[in-house]
Amino acid sequence: MNATTVSDAAALDARDLYRFFRAGEEETLALRGVSLRVRRGETVAVVGPSGSGKSTLLACLAGLDEPAGGSVHIGGERISHRPESERARLRAHRIGVVTQSGNLIAHLTVVENVRLARGAAPGKSKQPVGELLEQVGLGHRGHALPRELSGGELARAGLAVALANDPDVLLADEPTGELDGSTEQRVLDLLRSRADASRGVLLVTHSAEAVRIADRVVALHDGRIRDDQR
Repeated sequence: MNATTVSDAAALDARDLYRFFRAGEEETLALRGVSLRVRRGETVAVVGPSGSGKSTLLACLAGLDEPAGGSVHIGGERISHRPESERARLRAHRIGVVTQSGNLIAHLTVVENVRLARGAAPGKSKQPVGELLEQVGLGHRGHALPRELSGGELARAGLAVALANDPDVLLADEPTGELDGSTEQRVLDLLRSRADASRGVLLVTHSAEAVRIADRVVALHDGRIRDDQR
């Protein structure tokens, strides 16, 4: 197998990722040769202390940031080291992203946010928007604006947007960070159901409950993988 091919079983394959940030004379290595694979049907939790590189890793995996070295493939297609327009197209078709800052546009309703995401990959998903919102428990809140939603509803609306195009891999950064126990469990059940549908799921998390649903737990420390356990 050459360096640009990847097993059909892999939803995501990252190899030897490096990322550094420079401020004046100082250079900080955020990622130091991270390699990570997420198979279809697998849920992976990435854990580690603040500043360990977790969010930087997720941004590189999603094509929101470019690694200084290494490569990222999604569903066998390289997303790293390509023009932003090409990375955006691949994200729209293959990746669902949930970030801590949220992925909802404030002046659009929940339904409109989902339709906007679908517009970036027309024809990719045939699931009706109403059915998707019912799946995340927001069938009755489709015409609400983000400011009218509770914390738990916001999390589920963001998840609906991330799932709008039935992505090959779902990447979520602290998806349950501000949720109460019952709402957290509901969101985690939804995430787990994506793996059960033969998609790949990667969670950056501090939550013990999120770790509990994972098939593998990857510990990141100082920009390196220190542990990878099933």
